Amino acid sequence: MKKALVFSVLLTGFCAVAQDIHFTQSQQTPMLINPAATGMFNGWERVTVNHKNQWVNSGTKFFTTSIAADMNFFKPKRGNKAHIGFGVQLYNDIGGDSKFGSKQALFNFSAIVPVAEMHTLSAGLQFGIGQRTGDLTGLIFPNQFDGTALDPTMNSHESNSLVSFIYPEVSAGLFYRYGNQKIGFTRDDATEFKLGVAYFHANTPEMTYRIGFTEQLYSKLVIHTSFLKDFPGTSVGVEAFFNEFIQGPHNETLFGALLRYRISSGGKTTGLNRDAYVMGGLAMRYGDAVSPMIYVQWSSFKFGVSYDITVSKFGQYARTGGLEFSLEFANLDFALFKRRR
Repeated sequence: MKKALVFSVLLTGFCAVAQDIHFTQSQQTPMLINPAATGMFNGWERVTVNHKNQWVNSGTKFFTTSIAADMNFFKPKRGNKAHIGFGVQLYNDIGGDSKFGSKQALFNFSAIVPVAEMHTLSAGLQFGIGQRTGDLTGLIFPNQFDGTALDPTMNSHESNSLVSFIYPEVSAGLFYRYGNQKIGFTRDDATEFKLGVAYFHANTPEMTYRIGFTEQLYSKLVIHTSFLKDFPGTSVGVEAFFNEFIQGPHNETLFGALLRYRISSGGKTTGLNRDAYVMGGLAMRYGDAVSPMIYVQWSSFKFGVSYDITVSKFGQYARTGGLEFSLEFANLDFALFKRRR
């Protein structure tokens, strides 16, 4: 029955043109929510890996894996001048017994311009290709009911009509950041505010899921913001975020807050040692799920884990959740007297 349920969900996705992939740890997928976020960090190079196992207890597999890397070019060793960000985003999303999947290879370019002390603007473009695939041979259909149970050996007389196709992608975004996390001896007064807007699938590519059935992929508008604040004189800080995704008739609201604690302070002069933090909090996907999450940042690495607890009506039929991991490596720049290696 679960396979039949998955098939129904799959068909619904065809008719409604399902939303793009998403991660609960949206703060760990900056280029996935805004091309202008490429290179917008305090450092030189950054690599992030994300993996999500959606609907863990549903009896079938829904996996999403993303690998992203971005870096800064022409960024000055000292001071803050205009420079360029470049990034690559690869992801693979596959779900259900139909193995219905989505793959993308995306290239991001951004122009990062300081407009005033502690104020930075960025504009970004994203180009790439996507691919959709599927296979109906692994599904069980209602007409395979033999009077007692569903029999997968019975001929369903259903044709494997899903097709594999490739489509182009064009997206753009704007990003603003205010931050006083300047390199210095004080470590407990950080304040950072980010605000961005992005427009994905600007070319509204044509999607051919089945032979003789063609639709256009809806464009997607993303509005996102975050705020980080340390409490002076303590090792404690807070971080909050809010994301709104609007794609055709679909919308998703994701927000949350984290409490962070600095467990050790790095070297202020040479930057050879880095600050270390542990963070914990809660995210909510409005009307769908609540997600406890925890992060550990040590040296140049940041590891996160979260679990989506379904609170929507769907949870009444299948107690499912989403287990998600993230791992980030960033060549950060914390030294007072920094030197590019």
